[in-house]
Amino acid sequence: MKAENRHFSLTNFPLCWPDGWARMARYARKNGHFKRDGRGVSVMDGIQRILLQLNSVNICRDDVLISTNVPPRLDGLPRSDQPEPSDSGVAVYWRKSQNAQMQCMAVDIYNSVADNLAAVAATLEAMRAIERHGGAQVQERTFRGFAALPAKTKRDWWDVLDVRQDATRAQIEVNFRALSFARHPDRGGSNEAMSELNRARTEALAEKNGGN
Repeated sequence: MKAENRHFSLTNFPLCWPDGWARMARYARKNGHFKRDGRGVSVMDGIQRILLQLNSVNICRDDVLISTNVPPRLDGLPRSDQPEPSDSGVAVYWRKSQNAQMQCMAVDIYNSVADNLAAVAATLEAMRAIERHGGAQVQERTFRGFAALPAKTKRDWWDVLDVRQDATRAQIEVNFRALSFARHPDRGGSNEAMSELNRARTEALAEKNGGN
């Protein structure tokens, strides 16, 4: 599903992990410790915390994209009533205006999407504290580390998916599923290859929808 956001060409589902960012091995992930009212946080709790932190620095909801492997609601945010996906990673993208540099923060240290969302929010809050205590330059330098990497020269979607440009939606989906097995990091592929494949599928289906 392509995000309905005027600033982004990324996807809110499935997870669009930043190119070049290392992934935490699944066996190394841990249970989260984030709480609300004495119980574990929910996906919605994590989302609200992120939006609150970004809103406090004048980032509005329309300029934020939260990407996960949780199917989204109609407004593009992850649903709270879904089973835990096998990949609990979370990537949050934002920018203050269309011409501003895109920034992102991605976390996959925890076993649940809710805890990874809460971890992003906690990190944003900590960085705001740096600014409050006079460390604006430190904060700026730190956020440079979260800047989304510049886009590389992209291959055409039909090359990535190994189909003809006039391929049907069904052919695109069949090849996407087949290639996913080979390119997924857990099966010997890489995060970069899987991210490229996800983007190619999104572009292909968007083009097919536009032609209908």
